[in-house]
Amino acid sequence: MTARDEIIELKVRMGQSIIGQTDVIDRLVIGLLANGNLLVEGLPGLAKTRAIKAMAKNLDARFSRIQFTPDLLPSDVTGTEVYTQTDEGGVFRFDPGPIFANIVLADEINRAPAKVQAALLEAMEERQVTVAGTTHVMEPLFIVMATQNPVDQEGTYPLPEAQMDRFLMHVNITYPPVEDEVEVIRLVRGEEIAALESAQDKAEKPAPKAAISQDAVFAARAEIGQIHVSDAMERYMADLVYATRTPASLSDDLARWIEIGVSPRASLALDKCGRAHAWLAGRDYVDPQDVRAVLPDVFRHRMTLSFEAQGDGMQPDDVTSEIAKLVALP
Repeated sequence: MTARDEIIELKVRMGQSIIGQTDVIDRLVIGLLANGNLLVEGLPGLAKTRAIKAMAKNLDARFSRIQFTPDLLPSDVTGTEVYTQTDEGGVFRFDPGPIFANIVLADEINRAPAKVQAALLEAMEERQVTVAGTTHVMEPLFIVMATQNPVDQEGTYPLPEAQMDRFLMHVNITYPPVEDEVEVIRLVRGEEIAALESAQDKAEKPAPKAAISQDAVFAARAEIGQIHVSDAMERYMADLVYATRTPASLSDDLARWIEIGVSPRASLALDKCGRAHAWLAGRDYVDPQDVRAVLPDVFRHRMTLSFEAQGDGMQPDDVTSEIAKLVALP
């Protein structure tokens, strides 16, 4: 199998566990291929954790889940120095925390205070953790996938802007349509029945499918690195980003709505995610369709709207859609 065949197989397996969230599956896979961290937001019960677990289960990778709570400490995430008695005397030994895995699920990240959220910053950006003056490097395959509940819910702490910017994409999960809701009921009921039958039946079960190897991910990333991006497409991505910083040049409404534009990380994210999107579509070049597909996920958490925008009922996605209409196609 080619690297693309294996990644498509990963998407298919994830789709067997997640009903009606094909866009979410696409974004999780794009984040994996683009080597970036993801923030997944939605109301409780919308399969945020399940989607990330489905990816980890089907990859040959170490998975770690951290449940963020108000009493969590930074050392509970990164690990700490532990005093150990040896034959030569007492020494401090580093005890790695759950951050040292290939896929790290930071569950309900905004239910912990800022000092704990900040414990992820170095790992997310530098792919390393420094404890007691010693730097510990993460494995080559390392990605943080954080879930959060909407910030207006009880017991949530908004993430600092600096940390939000380090997420490659901000993925929204919404309610499924009623037809998919029926399929969800059937899926979970079938899983419960299968679990009961497995517990009662001691007969030998067929071997599970082999997990997708990490080599397939690295091979896919190498191929994505060769995807062609024309000068016109590079300028188009830069124009979209620059439009958030000089909105008055496009329209008076945008000037009223946008308070702070997106950072240069948005340009890099559009390039990475656009190439991954094109590769998944089977093309060796990026076109405007690829950029527009990932644009809301890249801008959603990086753009700060004004009070006027909130008064007009505008959301980041609405403003992003208006920008996409007004910026000329290449």
